Amino acid sequence: MPWLLMDQNNIFRGVWRLADPKVSLASFAGMAMAALFALADSSLAPGWLALSVLGIFFVEVGKNASGEVVDFDSGTDQAVAETDRSPFSGGKRVIVDGLLSRGQCWVIAGGCFALGIVIGLLIVALREPRVLSFGLVGVALAWYYHGGSVRLAYRGMGELAVFLAYGPLVVCGTYLVQTGFLTAALMSASLVLGLLVAAFLWINEFPDYSADKASGKCNLVVRLGRERSAVVYAAIVTAAYLLLVLASVSLDGARGMLWGLLGAIPAAFAMIRLLSADGDTSRIVPAQAATLVSFLAMALGSSAGYLWGQIP
Repeated sequence: MPWLLMDQNNIFRGVWRLADPKVSLASFAGMAMAALFALADSSLAPGWLALSVLGIFFVEVGKNASGEVVDFDSGTDQAVAETDRSPFSGGKRVIVDGLLSRGQCWVIAGGCFALGIVIGLLIVALREPRVLSFGLVGVALAWYYHGGSVRLAYRGMGELAVFLAYGPLVVCGTYLVQTGFLTAALMSASLVLGLLVAAFLWINEFPDYSADKASGKCNLVVRLGRERSAVVYAAIVTAAYLLLVLASVSLDGARGMLWGLLGAIPAAFAMIRLLSADGDTSRIVPAQAATLVSFLAMALGSSAGYLWGQIP
C-alpha cells in the first residue's frame, strides 16, 4: 500500500495531531469525573474503566480523522488565515500540512471507529448491557458530527452534539459501567460539564469565523455573528456554574460539588477577555486556554469534593 511507504515520521506526527491531547482532555475530564463519583458511591472497576477510556479514545480519534477529510474537501482548513490559527482551533491540518493523505485519514477513521465499537460491544456483552444506548448515540454523534448527509458541525448543531457527547454520554455512560446505576448528583454534574465543554467548542469557533463563513460551515458562531456569540458564550458559562450551585445545595450529600466553583475563576477571565477581544485571535487564545482550565477545574474539583464529602 503506497501510504505505508510514506515518511513514517509524518505518519506519527499526523496521528498525534488527530489524537490531539489538548482536546482529548474533554473526554478524559468526563471519565475522571465518573470514576471519582463511582468511587464515592460504590466502587471502582479499574479494568472496565481502562476499557471505557480506550473505547472512547478510539471513537474520538475516528471522529477527528473523518472530520479532517470533510473539512479539507469543503475548503475550511485551507481558508484559515495564518493570523487566525491557534493551538485550539483551525483544524488538525494533517492533510493541508502534508502529514497524512485523504486515504490515510479514512483508513485511520475506519480502524479507530471499528476498534471503539468492538470495545463497546465487549463492555455491553460482559459488563453492562444498558450502556448500549449510550454507545450507539455516541458513535452516531461522532460520525455525523462531520460526516454523512447530516454534518452537524456545518448545520449549527455541533454545539448541541458536543454538549451531549462530552457531558451526559461520557460521564453517565462511564459511571454506569462502573456502578450499574445512575444518581441525580452525577447526572447534574454531567450537565454542567457538558455546558462547559460546549463553551470550549464555542470559543474555539471564533478564530475560525471567517474561514467557516467562507466555506459554508454554518456553526452557531457564524450564524449569530461574533458580537452576539460572545454574549452567548458568557451566558452558557454562567448557566453552567449556576446549575452547579443549584445541584450542590439542593441534592443530599452533594455540597462537596461546590469545589467545582474553582473553575469559575478562569471562566470569568475568559468571559472578560472574549467580550473585549473584538475578533482579535491573539486576544482570544488566552480565553481559549482559560476555558479549557475552567472545565478541567470544575470536573476535578466537583468530583473530588463530592468524594471527600462521602467519607465518614
